[in-house]
Amino acid sequence: MFSAARQTALRRARSTCLNAARPASLAQQTLLARLASTLAILEQRDGKLNPSSLAAVTAGAKVGGGITGIVAGSNVKSVAEEVAKVEGVEKVIYINNEAYDKGLPEHYAPLLVENIKKGNFTHVFAGHSAFGKTLMPRVAALLDVQQISDIMSIESEDTFVRPIYAGNAILTVQSTDPIKIVTLRTTSFPPAASGSGSATVEEGVDPKAEPVAEWVGEELAKSDRPELATAEKVVSGGRGLKSKEEFDRLIPPLADAIGAAIGASRAAVDSGFADNSLQVGQTGKNVAPQLYLCAGISGAIQHLAGMKDSKVIAAINKNAEAPIFEVADVGLVADLFDAVPELTEKLKK
Repeated sequence: MFSAARQTALRRARSTCLNAARPASLAQQTLLARLASTLAILEQRDGKLNPSSLAAVTAGAKVGGGITGIVAGSNVKSVAEEVAKVEGVEKVIYINNEAYDKGLPEHYAPLLVENIKKGNFTHVFAGHSAFGKTLMPRVAALLDVQQISDIMSIESEDTFVRPIYAGNAILTVQSTDPIKIVTLRTTSFPPAASGSGSATVEEGVDPKAEPVAEWVGEELAKSDRPELATAEKVVSGGRGLKSKEEFDRLIPPLADAIGAAIGASRAAVDSGFADNSLQVGQTGKNVAPQLYLCAGISGAIQHLAGMKDSKVIAAINKNAEAPIFEVADVGLVADLFDAVPELTEKLKK
């Protein structure tokens, strides 16, 4: 039998242990949010900001704490001043150096590491684009922390949700690293609004690291159509079109009739019907337009992972059992070689 004093001491000890085991209280979580600070990596090309990269600012707002944007390249001060007007951004740092114009990760990673250390940032966000996917693993390795890829939502300052198995399963991950290096699925985080912000603009640290890679050149196909990744309407073609000639005959006129970007399934790209820059899917681009209209696409898991967040999905396929109809809002079971030309003519009128 314990004495009254001993029982009181035991109760106090038990209460202390239980409190230590409980999750952080709302007050503690608020304190963590105040201590958090985000570095949003912003993409620019030829002095023009990539609007989808402002998703990093939206993610920073969900974490809480201060948000700083960073942009690098030649003559980027005007881009920095544009970002300064974005809601939620407290500061924008820019690095004027043409070595960063092409976004080569070998050059860009040391630059980011220096500025992350200087700013003591707890979170670093970038879009899950070709730029972000090649850059962020290098940054994580240099900082000796783990990268968290392609997140869809933020639960708290250290807990994130991301898809696995081509989107067929959703994983919640928690990171104990002091710096969270994260890429975002930009279709899940809308770009932060511009117009009412008044952030300060200052020059960042440029390590001027010795270049280990060289930009040789690029071949760009110019088009008046909207950019696939950010278009509000997308028309996609699949293997059901049977040849590149049929793809070019049917898909571009349909896209032009509604002012849409052109996409393609992996099967169509692998068959040579379309360029790989048009591929939609897990190994291509993620799109979330207002309208996704596809023809001759069966709906493989890999393709669905890249377009199932579209607001309205319309599909044309002659196979009534095609998986695409399971996610489509509107479906037409018909021969696309008859249906697409007829639809195109009616849309033109």
